[in-house]
Amino acid sequence: MSHLKEIKISDNAPRKIGIVESDKRDKSRTVSIQFSSKHPKYGKYVRKRTVLHVHDEENISHVGDRVEITECRPISKTKSWVVTRVVHKQG
Repeated sequence: MSHLKEIKISDNAPRKIGIVESDKRDKSRTVSIQFSSKHPKYGKYVRKRTVLHVHDEENISHVGDRVEITECRPISKTKSWVVTRVVHKQG
């Protein structure tokens, strides 16, 4: 898959920071982004999360690492995000 080395990331592409939940697949990670939102009726803050499938070309991230991800063109059916950098290594 040599075409994956040509992934271009725009400077103004959306970026998010999340925690790697799974690194069992080669060049793929599952990243969880946790946030809290206010309930529209009751006003209580509810914890929510978004789970994204992310492309990691060099396999630099592992379970528990905090990573920065950037949106890019679709790489597969479920992957349209790329690991930009590892913000904090676990352990």
